[in-house]
Amino acid sequence: MDQEEGLTAVDNIVTQFNTYEDFLDSQITTVDLFYLEDEGLARQLVELGYRGTGEVVKREDFESRKAAIEIARLAERTQKKTLTSAGKNLQENFLKALAVREEDNRNGKVSLNQQEADAAHTLKKQLASVIFIRDKNSHGQEISGYIDYAHRLKTEDFEVYFNGKKRLLPRSTDLSFYNWDSQIAVWNSTPNYQVIADNPEGLLFKYKRDRKILNVDPKAPPGDNSTRIPIQTELYIQAVIFDHVSRRKT
Repeated sequence: MDQEEGLTAVDNIVTQFNTYEDFLDSQITTVDLFYLEDEGLARQLVELGYRGTGEVVKREDFESRKAAIEIARLAERTQKKTLTSAGKNLQENFLKALAVREEDNRNGKVSLNQQEADAAHTLKKQLASVIFIRDKNSHGQEISGYIDYAHRLKTEDFEVYFNGKKRLLPRSTDLSFYNWDSQIAVWNSTPNYQVIADNPEGLLFKYKRDRKILNVDPKAPPGDNSTRIPIQTELYIQAVIFDHVSRRKT
């Protein structure tokens, strides 16, 4: 039996029995108990591989796999609860674009394809998206700004946005905010990005993990490992998503 088959066999046993003792008891026959007259001794003989009617599994293997399966189960449950876009029948392009990026931005990682997964032990990839929105606020004033998606996900419940009860709009606490009517301009660094506002060619964002520059000027390249994706949407006057992928060796 190879390693993969061995793990499958152990997993089958682990999911079938609540405790290691329950597994040992399943291997003991009435004949064993008749001759040994001691349930504890019968369990010890099964554990050592001298008695039993099935697979021999060590206690430490059983308990370690039991713990691993439980951790995976809890992680999956947490993941489903955490992803506010999960299970939503999204029709709008902008919301679909946010949903596609939610998991990677929330967890600070990038979903790898098979080729990339082969190099995952040496390369750690992280996604940090920046959302540009231009539209009008509740007072009819035109506003625009850049939003650190990962940061907003950690500080705000996006359920109302994916449910369509509220529109995502830039705030004065985001990476940048500009009110075109009052001409008030505000910018703030976040845990992910440092704002470079004194650049003569326009606003820049430096990703703190790899120190790469994200250039949001539509007439310039967005920068290393970054892409600029305009979103065709009916929710806003204009929406653009910048995806920056950092690559760091581990």
